[in-house]
Amino acid sequence: MTELTYLDNAATTRLDERVLEAMRPYLFETYAVATSQFGYSPGIEAKDALDSARAKIAERMGASAEELVFTSGSTEASNLAVKGVSMALGEKKGRHIVTTRVEDFPVLYSARALQKQGFEVTFLEVDELGRIDLNQLEQSITDATILVSVQSANQEIGTLQDVAEIGNICRNKGVLFHTDATHSFPRVPLDVNIAPVDLVTVTAHLAHGPKGIGGLYVRQGTPLGKWMDGGFQEFNLRPGEENIPGAVGFARAVELVTPEETARLQSMRDRLVDRLLQVPNSQLNGHPTWRLPHNANISFRFVEGESILLHLDMRGFAVSTGSACFSRSLEASHVILAIGGNHERAHGSVRFTFGRFNKDEDVDALVQAITDVIARLREISPLGKGE
Repeated sequence: MTELTYLDNAATTRLDERVLEAMRPYLFETYAVATSQFGYSPGIEAKDALDSARAKIAERMGASAEELVFTSGSTEASNLAVKGVSMALGEKKGRHIVTTRVEDFPVLYSARALQKQGFEVTFLEVDELGRIDLNQLEQSITDATILVSVQSANQEIGTLQDVAEIGNICRNKGVLFHTDATHSFPRVPLDVNIAPVDLVTVTAHLAHGPKGIGGLYVRQGTPLGKWMDGGFQEFNLRPGEENIPGAVGFARAVELVTPEETARLQSMRDRLVDRLLQVPNSQLNGHPTWRLPHNANISFRFVEGESILLHLDMRGFAVSTGSACFSRSLEASHVILAIGGNHERAHGSVRFTFGRFNKDEDVDALVQAITDVIARLREISPLGKGE
């Protein structure tokens, strides 16, 4: 079997062994429920571990420990943010929400679900590089607006939004601001004391942490309804027994992400983009500079992204044709269409995302493989002959 070179780190990442070692004691030794009220030592130790993990993750974004709610992942966190605000303010202030056309599905589908319940939703357009127009955002906010939800970074094309400026607009308008930082935290710095955000979605498994654990930053005083019924865990906002090993692993994963490592990933990303844009009829999707440091999304004309993916897989490379939730669908990417791409461009797009375990030589090997694959596919494509 060909050794796999994994370049789909925006879908998930390999767990770091150091993260696993941090989690191990809470799987086999201190496995009690995280509570001190029962009075026995394992429960107190579990509670201490949970509190410590919460504090470490919150500190990375400039927050206090009491402002971080652990969830099962980013999907639940974004649902809690969007639907929780609608529950808390829908009958008190208004029933209008502002988001964008390029959001990941947890926000996008939560907004659509609220539409069916009578909420009005404004879906902001983006430009050809994937960024919103701040003037359009400001004009879209009305007296009935209760929430603006704009992602920090796009899941497919990697474009970064100006979170600080969006937050300032929302603060001046007296509207809550949620940002989905699933794909940016902790690689892209975020300080809630500088960027006036009220709610932030984060997750562990895209930073070499465990699956099944995420979180929602909730600025102190932010009105938020309890979305699920159950116990009183997580400040009475998220019922269910806490995932202590996951929380400990999440905290360790955040600690291990360094600026130096991120710079190394960006260097590999830049080399890949420079080389692949030399392929005839190729185009970078997303902003050339305001983008995730480890993301490259490129469209190749006259070939299907799915065909590229399958041929690269046979050569030992794992890449994606779009966001992880989207790659099994035959529909054109809603992100590529939103930035002005047609169906050909959308279906010909390939996403490459680097992680900790990628090496510099992976870039050269990938370029050689994909150049050959595209040439062969265009040879057998009626549209690609002579290109």
